[in-house]
Amino acid sequence: MKASATPITRRLATAGFVVLLLSGCQSLETDALVASKAPPEISGAAAGAVAGDMVSRLAEQIGPGKATIALKPDASPYGQALEAALKGWGYAVVTDQKTDGGKSVIPLAYMVMPFEGQVLARLSTSTVELGRAYTVTASGATPASALSLLKRG
Repeated sequence: MKASATPITRRLATAGFVVLLLSGCQSLETDALVASKAPPEISGAAAGAVAGDMVSRLAEQIGPGKATIALKPDASPYGQALEAALKGWGYAVVTDQKTDGGKSVIPLAYMVMPFEGQVLARLSTSTVELGRAYTVTASGATPASALSLLKRG
């Protein structure tokens, strides 16, 4: 008898593949930010849950509050939630690309996109990219895949 993948296994594999593909679509230069985007239809609760999880994972990679984050937010609930989550982890956040020069500045770009009833979220810096799929509910969001991590040398 030949074993086949279950529908959930195929969905997770597909989501992981899409996240990996998206991680190669953009790269950041150290002095330039790419436009970030997130769909406006993601609720504030879901945006907060996704942003909180992604920033906690970012802090594991770059250290909490050790730098100023340069961010080009959009007007979406996710953009606002991401900025709040970064500040909650102790990062200084600049959105106009001007800094006082006291700390190192890390350009950060993000992307959130709907995919097969879930949302795929990605954070990108010049040294690390994080991606993960989330199941969105009325009260928030929960991770639906393992964290995808790409480190650049």
